[in-house]
Amino acid sequence: MDKSGANTGNPAVRAVIAVVITAIAAYALFFAATDAAYLWIKAFHIIAVIAWMAGMLYLPRLFVYHSQEKTGSQASETFKIMERRLLRYIINPAMIVTWVLGLWLAWKIFEFRGGWLHGKIFLVVLLSGLHGYLSKSVRMFAQDKNTKSTKHWRIVNEVPTVLMILIVILVVVKPF
Repeated sequence: MDKSGANTGNPAVRAVIAVVITAIAAYALFFAATDAAYLWIKAFHIIAVIAWMAGMLYLPRLFVYHSQEKTGSQASETFKIMERRLLRYIINPAMIVTWVLGLWLAWKIFEFRGGWLHGKIFLVVLLSGLHGYLSKSVRMFAQDKNTKSTKHWRIVNEVPTVLMILIVILVVVKPF
């Protein structure tokens, strides 16, 4: 652990452990879960989506405030810790659970049928791309290499909201 309390262990080892755990959980879900588990899986999918969206809405807002601070200031260092922990402990796990459970629901219940489902998956892929962009941005802020303005982060802060609205409309209304 470093002085900020962050685990500075080997990232490759952490990544391999995460992939193994995810693979085991996905195998159990896709091949061992019964239709009776549907409501539980759906509930946990919705919980994971809420957690993922909360993080995706909050992280760019942190970037807005962080981009206004002087590099090396106490506030800047505090934002680095907040951003890293939010991404590592909330956003990343929530996205993984959302994807695994969502794919199970699409496969088992909807058999990947329906234009609305394809549209939803496309939008979730876009949201995942934004997640990747925000992950890279956490690393850039951590290295004091942010080149984006506060205005940029204010605009980026609205993107998850727009995607979320479109996804919810597709799921609830199923317009096509």
